Amino acid sequence: MKRDDALMKPMKREDVTDLIVFRKMKLGLKWPAIAKKVGASKEWTAAACLGQMQMTKQQAQAAGKLLGLPADAVLLLQQVPYKGSLPTAVPTDPLIYRFYELVQVYGTTWKELIQEEFGDGIMSAIDFDMTMERQPDQKGDRVKIAMSGKFLSYKTY
Repeated sequence: MKRDDALMKPMKREDVTDLIVFRKMKLGLKWPAIAKKVGASKEWTAAACLGQMQMTKQQAQAAGKLLGLPADAVLLLQQVPYKGSLPTAVPTDPLIYRFYELVQVYGTTWKELIQEEFGDGIMSAIDFDMTMERQPDQKGDRVKIAMSGKFLSYKTY
């Protein structure tokens, strides 16, 4: 039976994320392996696969081939996403909540220190790099996350 696109429910970007997470698990893949095929960092690749970044055609095709995604999913990976993946304003997942807690506790400190050093402005989340790595420690391994964003001054007009 031939698929009739007019009668089929269109795939949504959230469906692509769910499919990627399932196929990643089923195939036993890790983000660094997917990232190598896509040609980007594991951090950016994970964000793109989870619906927060736009892939190029070549990147989407590479991910699609590796994960066995349908053509519609490959197409959706190339679309500009609606950013923001948390289901609630205050995250309920314990790991994600700790980042929220970090912002609650240290947000004003980061703001004060950044603006003292750079002036009135923000750190870009668009012109941005991030790395995550495991740091062995005798008291238990540590998570090291490094973020680097371009400083953008507020302009006077």
